[in-house]
Amino acid sequence: MLQTGPPSRMGRGKALCGCFRYTVNVKIALAQINPTIGDFGGNVRKILEFTQRAVDAGAQLVLFPELAVCGYPPADLLEKPIFVARAEESIAQIAHDTAHLPIAVLCGYLTPAPHGSGKHVMNSAALVSNGHVEFVQSKMLLPFYDVFDEQRYFAPARQQHICHFRGQSLAITICEDAWNDKSFWEHRRYSIDPIEELNRQGATLILNLSASPYWRGKRATREQMLASIAQEYHLPVVMVNQVGGNDSLIFDGTSLAIAPDGTVRARAASFAEDLVCFDTESLKGDLHSHATSSEEDKTAGLLDALVLGTRDYVQKCGFSKAVIGLSGGIDSALVAAIAVRALGAENVHCYGMPSAFSSKGSIDDSRELAKNLGISFDVLPIHDLYEQYIKTLSGIFAGRAPNATEENIQARIRGNLLMAVSNKTGALVLTTGNKSEMSTGYCTLYGDMVGALAVIGDVIKTQVYALCRWINREREVIPHAILEKPPSAELRPGQKDTDSLLPYDQLDPIIEAYVERYESAERIAASQHLDLDTVRSVIRMIERSEYKRQQAAPVLKVTPKAFGLGRRFPIAVKVEV
Repeated sequence: MLQTGPPSRMGRGKALCGCFRYTVNVKIALAQINPTIGDFGGNVRKILEFTQRAVDAGAQLVLFPELAVCGYPPADLLEKPIFVARAEESIAQIAHDTAHLPIAVLCGYLTPAPHGSGKHVMNSAALVSNGHVEFVQSKMLLPFYDVFDEQRYFAPARQQHICHFRGQSLAITICEDAWNDKSFWEHRRYSIDPIEELNRQGATLILNLSASPYWRGKRATREQMLASIAQEYHLPVVMVNQVGGNDSLIFDGTSLAIAPDGTVRARAASFAEDLVCFDTESLKGDLHSHATSSEEDKTAGLLDALVLGTRDYVQKCGFSKAVIGLSGGIDSALVAAIAVRALGAENVHCYGMPSAFSSKGSIDDSRELAKNLGISFDVLPIHDLYEQYIKTLSGIFAGRAPNATEENIQARIRGNLLMAVSNKTGALVLTTGNKSEMSTGYCTLYGDMVGALAVIGDVIKTQVYALCRWINREREVIPHAILEKPPSAELRPGQKDTDSLLPYDQLDPIIEAYVERYESAERIAASQHLDLDTVRSVIRMIERSEYKRQQAAPVLKVTPKAFGLGRRFPIAVKVEV
């Protein structure tokens, strides 16, 4: 039962201050769910289903992620009063429908903001027991960087209180509240530390409800940070994280329970819904996944993230099928392989669209890839369409030498055909451009950029090769010829990517340094041992291509800085490089 007075003097526990904090055993279930933004009915049903599973597992308390009733991030839906009202109605329904169960539910939802705060909503967690909302704690630290803009919507909690439950003093925090530990971060974003304050109040157990998005390497960082908190305060830390894709963002789950010595005692699966339990007395729990710090794990995790993001984007948008243009190159091959894992081979339809400049090998390689993946593949030649375009434009093009214009016409014909197939069949077009191309503008607006989702738009070219080799580790899925051929758009005779770009092993480190870490040209040139003018030339390409990126399909975010929500730059600007 919930307690409103001091914690029970049963059990044992020791705080940093040297005084004893008495506790009793609680079995906690971490319900790692994949909510859909705005689907209150579906999300509540999922919460009730996982609550029953937690009861069946013998848990006394079940944790759900941040804003679980409405999904994260709801963005400007939070400006609609009806949306906030539905969240409150949902938590009331959860309380009513779990009243007969021998378990308490800790769940993220929305509450009205205090009058005079300048906001009308708060990001909150409700502890529900015996048919009632017994305790509410709102989020104190509101992130306002990269993809996060919570200060736009939410009022912060003005104070925090310990929640007493079954002899435990619960420090209830929400996502960012745990991301300001002075012992872990060299530079902290906030002057206050909610966990430090709750520890002063006598916490015996730190709980965190999260919607922490994935990027490559973040799972290990998150685990290390939470372990540092556990060791610093000599307390167990339990974090439940949302899983699933919501637009550009991918949430990996990987929920954790960590013992006071910093060791992981329970860990949920990555990139899948899961329920794991943790016992506060024995400090034992379910380990459904393993540590994620090795390069192999990072590559496997990246692939799993792209598969999950693709599946949820397509299905949460109400579709089931995808259309892809296969060029015979490595990028479209990787996107096709991801789509098959995400949607099933029967739901992926690919098309080769050769021109006069396409090599025979490109179509043969695409056909072999389709056979390996078990997907349909049809050929739509574009030569006649291209000739008709040139004939139509011949008058106004007279006296002008061929240039990128004719190349872009081919790409735009292909984009037009794919969109026609999409309109006719109801399948979404997946674009196949990588981050290296999107960074430098080596892509055609309204051509190869056409589509509903940029699956690998946050994956640099060298990582594309690494992912393809990982996919091929057990059998040849992506034909060897595709992996070995020099990259080419095949829009003019003998064309190679290196005609316009640096070799990717030189280009990609510049892109990572400039786009993801905002390093200067001078620093990049020195660290990469490159000519300064060469680096500046690449940076100018990046800056000149902003207008293309702002018209691109949503990009699945898998790095700390992806194109889209978290990177907002003006188009009409003069930048000194």
